[in-house]
Amino acid sequence: MKILFVCTGNTCRSPLAEAIARKVAIERGLGDVEVASAGTSAWDGAGPSDGALLVAMERRLDLAQHRAQLLTPDIVAQQDVILVMGPHHLERVEAMGGTGKTFLLTDYASGGSSGRPVSDPFGGDLDTYRATTDELEREIRRVFDRIVAQRAPDAT
Repeated sequence: MKILFVCTGNTCRSPLAEAIARKVAIERGLGDVEVASAGTSAWDGAGPSDGALLVAMERRLDLAQHRAQLLTPDIVAQQDVILVMGPHHLERVEAMGGTGKTFLLTDYASGGSSGRPVSDPFGGDLDTYRATTDELEREIRRVFDRIVAQRAPDAT
């Protein structure tokens, strides 16, 4: 299963989401889950923001090798599930062929009952990045709860 996280610049939310998802997949023994991230307006090759790097270090998440990548139709086509941070990302991904497999992160995590965007920490202080990372971790754990439940032998 390939999961892609999408935000705007691919320097804050989506790389943090990718790192959190990688950690949670390992914790849950889901070795067949591949995670990646991209941005709708990313500058290819840009590193993560300072705030994202600092919070990642605090949480023992590895962003050292992360380099931003611009979302393309080819990247969209290769994914099974695409989880976006806001409604404008959803529109962009669907315009690139992601209809039917693209969801707001909070909607996917809640089974469609949330509909709210994940706050963007860009330009904020470290506490803003911490709050966004807390939100991402909470939602991504719920995403993996859903994945595990769907894979259960008695799941319909």
